[in-house]
Amino acid sequence: MLDLGTELAAWRRAGTPYALATVVGVSGSAPRPPGAALAVAADGTVVGSVSGGCVEGAVYELCREALESGIPVLQRFGYSDEDAFAVGLTCGGVLDVFVQPGGDVAVEAALAAAERGVPVAAARVVAGPAGLLGRVIAVVADAGATGTYGADPALDAAVVATARAMLHAGRTGSTTLRPDGRPCPEAGPDDLTIFVESRTPPPRLLVYGAIDFAAAVTRVGKLLGYHVSVCDAREVFATRRRFPEADEVVVDWPHRHLASIADTLDRRTVVTVLTHDPKFDIPLLELALRLDLAYVGAMGSRRTHAARHARLRETGLGEQQLAALHSPIGLDLGARTPEETALSVFAEVVATHNGGTGLPLRTAAGPIHRAA
Repeated sequence: MLDLGTELAAWRRAGTPYALATVVGVSGSAPRPPGAALAVAADGTVVGSVSGGCVEGAVYELCREALESGIPVLQRFGYSDEDAFAVGLTCGGVLDVFVQPGGDVAVEAALAAAERGVPVAAARVVAGPAGLLGRVIAVVADAGATGTYGADPALDAAVVATARAMLHAGRTGSTTLRPDGRPCPEAGPDDLTIFVESRTPPPRLLVYGAIDFAAAVTRVGKLLGYHVSVCDAREVFATRRRFPEADEVVVDWPHRHLASIADTLDRRTVVTVLTHDPKFDIPLLELALRLDLAYVGAMGSRRTHAARHARLRETGLGEQQLAALHSPIGLDLGARTPEETALSVFAEVVATHNGGTGLPLRTAAGPIHRAA
């Protein structure tokens, strides 16, 4: 639901009644991950999506019912062998969707934080005693916790601690607790299944080298939800006019810029080195490969890569660090234009992040949608 913070802002400020449907569990092949959400206003307006179309109609009706009854509900959707057009996931997966009326104080606090771009986690009871179903505790990075389950203070404390830990790790998922806050491996009739949804600032994309390919990489990065920084030591090339989509354009030596922000980066950060100039590349890549990042890629021919690899080894980098370098950058798509090259680069970024093979799906085995 936190992805809808901005979309729901107008409804919340106007006091418009609405209901929220959130994906809280996925198994098998399913089109949307846990945390995906759909909201329905009292006038029937819809924002968001929980399935890319498979079960949207049924979820819409559940939201309308929740608006009328005020009662939250957990609904499971799966594939129907008897009727491919029945309410279900024709891709063969199973989707658990939790539907509840909006307006709860803790829900509002979580959505407001998400709208501001502040890290926030929302811990919601999706299964357990009827009196606690739908209760939410929001943990906001800059404002502490809001909400209570109203049962045992030890339970609230355990939920807040769990939510903080998952927010710190950037994780979304479910946990099971006993009424006194103790963890338990399987939920009994009095235990609580709690879905913790975390939202952190967007991942970083660092584009080094203000060349024509960089503009296309920037555009694709923004499309995929990255906060994009473009950096080049040459002031004539690193301009806002050339990179209007970038969140920031920096004139500095690439390795010096990376060093200045290294302590703000995380394992979601993508670094693309497009300069293919040793005086920029070597000090930059030496530092980047010593950091714990999602992806480090460098543009250049195979001959350039071989020479670069040898010079990086001379800096003292180990074989495991050198193996983390994606060079020549991108997947083999036969790309030629800047736009095709950007597509090639991000195809490799996505495949690396998700453990994909990069092979055509028609020739690959195994599930299409891998577990997060």
